[in-house]
Amino acid sequence: MATTTKYQQIYSNGIYHGLPVHGDEHKGLTAIVTGANGISGQHMLRVLGQSSTRWSKIYSMSRRPPAGALPANVTHISVDFLGTPDSIADELRSAGVDRVDHVFFFSYIQVAPEPGQLLWSSAEAMCVKNTELLANFLSALSLASLVPRRVMLQTGAKNYGVHLGPNKVPQEETDPRVLIEPNFYYPQEDYLFEWCARTGAGWNVARPGPILGAVQDAAINLVFPLAVYAAVSKRLGQPLEFPSDLASWETLQDQSSAMINGYLEEWAVLTDAAKNQAFNAADGSHFTWGQFWPMLADAFGVEWKGPSLDPTQYQVSKLPGEKTPRGYGPQTEFRQRFSLVEWAKRPEVQQAWKEIANEHGLVTKELTKVDEVFAVLEITLSSAVYPNMSMDKARSLGFFGTVKSTDSMLKVIEEFVGLKMIPPVGVFAKSA
Repeated sequence: MATTTKYQQIYSNGIYHGLPVHGDEHKGLTAIVTGANGISGQHMLRVLGQSSTRWSKIYSMSRRPPAGALPANVTHISVDFLGTPDSIADELRSAGVDRVDHVFFFSYIQVAPEPGQLLWSSAEAMCVKNTELLANFLSALSLASLVPRRVMLQTGAKNYGVHLGPNKVPQEETDPRVLIEPNFYYPQEDYLFEWCARTGAGWNVARPGPILGAVQDAAINLVFPLAVYAAVSKRLGQPLEFPSDLASWETLQDQSSAMINGYLEEWAVLTDAAKNQAFNAADGSHFTWGQFWPMLADAFGVEWKGPSLDPTQYQVSKLPGEKTPRGYGPQTEFRQRFSLVEWAKRPEVQQAWKEIANEHGLVTKELTKVDEVFAVLEITLSSAVYPNMSMDKARSLGFFGTVKSTDSMLKVIEEFVGLKMIPPVGVFAKSA
């Protein structure tokens, strides 16, 4: 069989390696980035803002503007996507948006969970609200006579049911949908596919796992509560204790750094062969908590403890429901020595954080929304079922972007320090 040799250029930017070099044919483009004040939207703006020649005009869209200075080629439009399509279209016209080449859609609503249930338990309501966001926006584009070349929709690893129990490993883009319960990613995709078929636009879908990035809105952010846990443990003179068992400590999992996600999403919309394709988005790095925990403790100058080998020390609970995403085998068990959500509610923890925040002039003076902020971290640390996403599809089409996840986590901590959200720490990311 004849083989074809193909060469392409890649480059490194700090801790991020294997990034694509885009051709000179991509110049003077216009983009819309929605959900611009969130973790993904803000990092997408950073990625696109690195090339004002390629992206001459970027419109950031969200109800509240992103924190901090925006790149010179970015204009913010304050808009609520739960408004009518007509009102959104009027905002686009008022802002002078008469052309859009590519859309990056990150808007998202976290519906409050059912009482006593996990964070994503309001599955049907999540479908209604988040599909409404996308439908209102795309309808507004039609009303404003704007047809992009490509619409990038970011969903996530819950596409594969990782929040519902054990699933096929590794997760691949061709895996069937998991229909155990409603999943708002699926109606969003269906609406996007239908709208693109009707208008002639192309589409992409990106599916990251736990997203690593520093922004002031840290509601669903793995690293922020982790840094709070380390800082308060040091303040109280207590070791940084891993709350779960050996399986969670040693199980390989994928992290998805927001910058790498952004580089992949830019590459996807600019690549002809990637049109109308979904892609996993992961760091391409082998990560375990056992590898990172000593690094985290060292950064904060605190002692650490790994998992106990005594099974009697753990409380064991299971995910609700007997059906698993892979269709066989036992349901996921969570093993915890203690709950980080409950830890964050302790009076001595709340007081320690107030003291830390006042001493260092932090923007967050009190630990609030504890059930929301610490729930994701608690789930992530206490389950041996994690995203393990194949990057073969993106690599086969020419995307080789990667970052060492431990370096990325330490860099995010450094950026949280810069945002005055956590106190100064002594050790930051080192190049791999």
